[in-house]
Amino acid sequence: MFQPVKWSVALVVLCASIVTVQPVGAASTARKLPVVATFSILGDVAKQVGGDTIRVTTLVGPDGDAHTFEPSPQDSILIKQAQLIFEIGLHFETWLEKFYEVSESQAVRVVVSEGLSLLSAEHEDDHDVDPHIWHDVQNIIHITQRVRDALIQVAPAQADRYRANATQYIEALQGLDAWVVDQVQSLPASHRKLVTAHDTFGYFAKRYGFTVVGTALEGFSTEAAEPSAGAVAALVNRITAEGVPAIFAENTHNSKLIQRIARETGVQLPPPLYTDALGPPGSAGATFIEMMRYNVTTIVNALQPQN
Repeated sequence: MFQPVKWSVALVVLCASIVTVQPVGAASTARKLPVVATFSILGDVAKQVGGDTIRVTTLVGPDGDAHTFEPSPQDSILIKQAQLIFEIGLHFETWLEKFYEVSESQAVRVVVSEGLSLLSAEHEDDHDVDPHIWHDVQNIIHITQRVRDALIQVAPAQADRYRANATQYIEALQGLDAWVVDQVQSLPASHRKLVTAHDTFGYFAKRYGFTVVGTALEGFSTEAAEPSAGAVAALVNRITAEGVPAIFAENTHNSKLIQRIARETGVQLPPPLYTDALGPPGSAGATFIEMMRYNVTTIVNALQPQN
């Protein structure tokens, strides 16, 4: 006889959820500053600085490829609702401009790469700039400062908190940078040679003393056309001539081509590196600091001289 009562309570709860279209606890999160980060690494930095005063939406999530990302109508809504949008710029998020305009968003756009010394491609036009700035920890410190300043401008009442959070995170990043330098020192200079799926480690190589021997795909984007048989053969020959002991796949890119190159050269192919995105929660690359520690450990171990 109590079944109808239970059913009507369920209906009330269901109707309430439909009317509000918000999860439990949304009342508390609604007061948080709505922020959009274009991809997961920027989202992590924003969370580190903003803490629980902001609500961060990351458009390109863990293991996602920002080069090939296609926003959904829901993404346009999120962009419209945001007060701040953090982006790399440098043609990394080529899809953002259109969706920003379509959404009629009034959000302040913060291009975090502004103010950095940038790398250009030697094999491309002068305007083709490498967007993969985050692989140099010093650049993430710069990004943290840009995020801090933007948050203070939009929410000055929280300025002290943003400054404190940024200072704490920058101290952790400085420790990380010193750790990377120390780890790389254990690797002979003649073994600091990188081959990856696409051209993403330029800033890493410059900061930490590596040489990029080659990439499976030419260029800074994973949208690059598959290389010709001649280009693959040339890369295979270069890997052999340079004595590269290992090459690296990436978490955001199909690894078939790099697997083929590893087979043809007979070199190691360690587990994929985290390159243009973090990994999912609980993975070895769930945060930027964890990502860097995993990548550096994997690279250094794979390139060590074999006794």
